[in-house]
Amino acid sequence: MVMANNKTQCFTCNKEKITYPCKGCLKEFCLIHLTQHQQILNEELNDITNEYNEFKQKINQQKQNPQNDLLINQIDQWERNSIEIIQKKAEECRKIVIEYLPTFFNDLENKFNDLNEQIKHINAENDFNEINLNYLRNQLREITEELNNSSKISIQQDSQAFINDISIILSKKSKFNKWKQSGITVVGGNGQGHELDQLNSPRGIFTDKKKNIFIADYWNSRIVEWKYNAKEGQIITGGNGQGDRMNQLDRPTDVIVDHQNNSIIIADKGNRRVIQWFNQNQQILIENIDCCGLAMDKYGFLYVSDCVKNEVRRWKMEEYNNEGIVVAGGNGKGNQLNQLDFPNFIFVDEDQSVYVSDSSNHRVMKWRKEVKEGRIMAGGNGKGENLNQLFGPQGVIVDDLGQIYVADFENDRVMRWCEEKEEGEIVVGGNGRGYQYNQLNGPIGLSFDDEGKLYVVDNLNHRIQKFEIIL
Repeated sequence: MVMANNKTQCFTCNKEKITYPCKGCLKEFCLIHLTQHQQILNEELNDITNEYNEFKQKINQQKQNPQNDLLINQIDQWERNSIEIIQKKAEECRKIVIEYLPTFFNDLENKFNDLNEQIKHINAENDFNEINLNYLRNQLREITEELNNSSKISIQQDSQAFINDISIILSKKSKFNKWKQSGITVVGGNGQGHELDQLNSPRGIFTDKKKNIFIADYWNSRIVEWKYNAKEGQIITGGNGQGDRMNQLDRPTDVIVDHQNNSIIIADKGNRRVIQWFNQNQQILIENIDCCGLAMDKYGFLYVSDCVKNEVRRWKMEEYNNEGIVVAGGNGKGNQLNQLDFPNFIFVDEDQSVYVSDSSNHRVMKWRKEVKEGRIMAGGNGKGENLNQLFGPQGVIVDDLGQIYVADFENDRVMRWCEEKEEGEIVVGGNGRGYQYNQLNGPIGLSFDDEGKLYVVDNLNHRIQKFEIIL
């Protein structure tokens, strides 16, 4: 609390007095009511402390709960019941076999004796030909096959298990995860600049399995990598001024790591090309394309959004010399279901469905594989800040449950949209444009790590914010 220089109106008594601001609620209080305000805060802190202690006690009680013993007992009982059923069934089958086999062999012996009598008769009469011999031979073969195959009795295993199966069901995390609203600055946050601990309007982001972060540092025309918990980044490529030489970039917009080929693929938008960085060398994959967003599916196909042609194309690995295949848009600029208007970031799911941030249409579209039209998955109700609207959406990612996360650039928030829902919900941000830890200023890129932590490229604050998941 810091004393103000001028008299202002106390929030509680509404009188003009020397007041003191509360940094938490940003309200002004006179000395008397400031004390009361602090007392109220202390009481709230005590309440939170009591709730914490109750919760801790509850955890300790549940740790001592013999629920595990109960589960083990249930498994043991299932085992005993199953063994009893198996033993009973096996005994029934053994009984059937034991009762049947004497009859089976008796029938064979009768057939064999009958055949033997026929052979004796033919020998005694000494009157036989090829027909008689073939008949005897076939009869003997049939009896032999019956003995060898025992076709009249066999074991048949039913594909439907007669033992009730059991399995251990571990409760999954809630599909509606929530994140702490105060972000942690993990990249940048040291003002706009070109030093190794700074960024200048970052855009695309990629987080690998080691939680290393790759960023398309737009106005610095470079790709930088920040190792996990590092205080500064290292330049992967670019950083030699804007240009089209092979050691230069011109305002890159997106970056992805191709683990299969151990390389980095970059949307070098200012140079209208997609390049691959591999073993300290760069090569041009695709030329003459106004590339904004990149994605790669599990089969190694590369997807690139073209914000001028208003389309997304797909290329097969090692076949970048062709024109690719249009998988979204490609029907001119517009807001129809078969059109896009300034598509930028893209995401491709397991089914090769393409999600596109259709920025100027203020919506996110989903194009299933080999369809002619897309489907509105988020927004599409004009630009605005209502929960059914977006305003210049940018980054888009989809989780394993099909929930869509969108960087709502102009609204300074990240939204989550569930399929079939008419409205989204605010995940982080949405607290006005600013640089506080619970605020964003033009969020543009999104990424998850393998623990579900959310990374947001806070473009105009020149930083990357990490939001921890609430377990």
